[in-house]
Amino acid sequence: MKDLFQFIEYLFVNVFFAPLDMLRALEVESWTLANVINWLFVLIGSAALVYWILQLKKFNDANEEDKDPSAHSFL
Repeated sequence: MKDLFQFIEYLFVNVFFAPLDMLRALEVESWTLANVINWLFVLIGSAALVYWILQLKKFNDANEEDKDPSAHSFL
């Protein structure tokens, strides 16, 4: 049983978290390179937000939404 837990420790510490250790070491040299992944997530999220807002505007301009107060059953 002890070997199983040692294997799990090895797997997480030396395999799964190795890229994060590399990023931590890279942060000392270049903050920008260490945070490239974060900037990619921010760009993807911003692009999705802009797309969503443009779609909302398109449907609002086409008057496709039923704005009657009794249009939805939860109202």
